[in-house]
Amino acid sequence: MGRTTSKDAQALIHSLRSAYAATPTSLKIIDLYVSFAVFAAIIQVVYMAIVGSFPFNSFLSGVLSCIGTAVLAVCLRIQVNKENKEFKDLPPERAFADFVLCNLVLHLVIMNFLG
Repeated sequence: MGRTTSKDAQALIHSLRSAYAATPTSLKIIDLYVSFAVFAAIIQVVYMAIVGSFPFNSFLSGVLSCIGTAVLAVCLRIQVNKENKEFKDLPPERAFADFVLCNLVLHLVIMNFLG
């Protein structure tokens, strides 16, 4: 198997960047929200590794809240994407309502887990 060169990597990055530039703004906003949720979960894990995890339920609740919200946002992105043919009959308002309802249930469960 041949070695990849830096030109191949640059061509791949350029190709991905140009393809992502054609993405609608609403999907980019959802992507930003997902990356923020994952980043917040990573920050919590790093904090737990440095300081400790005395209230372990709080740590689990925070991380699971971030990861659950990110997963629900990815599901919203899949449903809102116009290029996805599986959800072509689903209006974006319904997808957003599902996202809000599922987030409400997720956070009620997490609040219950906190005690």
